[in-house]
Amino acid sequence: MQKENPSSLTTTGFFYKNPSLKIKEFQAFLISRFGIILALNMQSTILYYWVYQLTNNKLSLGLVGLAEVIPAIGCSLIAGHYVDQNEKRKMVLLCLSGYVFTAICLFLLALPYIETQLSISFLVGLIYFLVFLGGIFRSFYAPSMFSLFGLIVPREHYPNATSWSSMSWQLGAVIGPLVAGFFIAFFGIKIGLLAVLAVLVIIHIPLLSIAVKPILKREKEPMLQSISEGLKFVMRTPTLLAAQLLDMFSVLFGGAVALLPVYQKEILHVDEIGFGILRSAPGIGAILTLGLLAFLPLKNKPGQKLFLCVAGFALSIIVFGISTNFYLSFIMLLLSGMFDAVSVVIRSTILQLVTPDAMRGRVSAVNTIFVSSSNEFGDFESGVMANWLGTVRAVVVGGCLTLGVVAFTFFKVPQLRNFTFEDKKEE
Repeated sequence: MQKENPSSLTTTGFFYKNPSLKIKEFQAFLISRFGIILALNMQSTILYYWVYQLTNNKLSLGLVGLAEVIPAIGCSLIAGHYVDQNEKRKMVLLCLSGYVFTAICLFLLALPYIETQLSISFLVGLIYFLVFLGGIFRSFYAPSMFSLFGLIVPREHYPNATSWSSMSWQLGAVIGPLVAGFFIAFFGIKIGLLAVLAVLVIIHIPLLSIAVKPILKREKEPMLQSISEGLKFVMRTPTLLAAQLLDMFSVLFGGAVALLPVYQKEILHVDEIGFGILRSAPGIGAILTLGLLAFLPLKNKPGQKLFLCVAGFALSIIVFGISTNFYLSFIMLLLSGMFDAVSVVIRSTILQLVTPDAMRGRVSAVNTIFVSSSNEFGDFESGVMANWLGTVRAVVVGGCLTLGVVAFTFFKVPQLRNFTFEDKKEE
């Protein structure tokens, strides 16, 4: 057996602790994931700001989320079926092309000549429609990227690779709102949407460097049968089902980000840059935490840590809801991102470990319904609750409901509470 050269330990130590980063295609995957999330978060931040400036209506913020969540839920199961039966990189490229199309349309709507020719209600309606199209593309994008991840990274590197994949997502989620706030403040909505389009076009380059992957599901079975298999698998796997439900309800009730334009304008009284900073605070906290997790992986009692972190997330949202101080609000959002980062890594690793390769598209599609779509539906819920109860009460009540979900799931699902990564790796 060859012995490692001691002089190379300093140069290889980083990759020794992070073996997934030695995979060239995984590097391209991370760049692609970062770029797409960067562009979509820039776009969503600009759209929330634009719609609120046009309508000055809190409910309109919730309708932006609802416009995306309806197709994301409605098309997910069909999307999972098609993703499992098609080449994964091609599916991601098709989704990216769809995002480019919606970005072009939104940029055209922001042009002064077109914007002034349309009534506010019609303009906002067109924005909702384009967000709706984006929700359709997203229903295919999420299972495609999830499946591509499983074909690029060896199973034994899933926990490490999941940390880096989550970090690339969070980097995009942090930098996107900051860049969007910068563009809104200094260049305006139109140039900001043009920048989104440019990023989506450039991101084709790293994605095309990933080789075509084999299709693991060769048999062509009826769509309803294929979809039902994915649903049945999730329903008969208590750990996976409980993790998805826990995240769905915590994000549904604990989502306060959609109401940040209201906090910016009516409660904290900060400018556009302050709005961008607050919007990116959860992501900053997540990046700091994910950086630590890349070198200090979660090994002991991940199930119990998941519950602790979701409870910490809920408490952070409650304090944020009642805060009238910009710095305290920023810290609470930062902490919410730190707690959420740990739970994201645990949930994502559970999903990767327990899902058979031939069912990744369908299981990820179910995950999109339970988890991913809860973000937008949570935005809608926040908008409705704020319109009904008031902004502060809506956020605080949502945080309290999240604590109730944590307590209920903790005692009701011991399989998730006692879950360990080691047992699943040996299966």
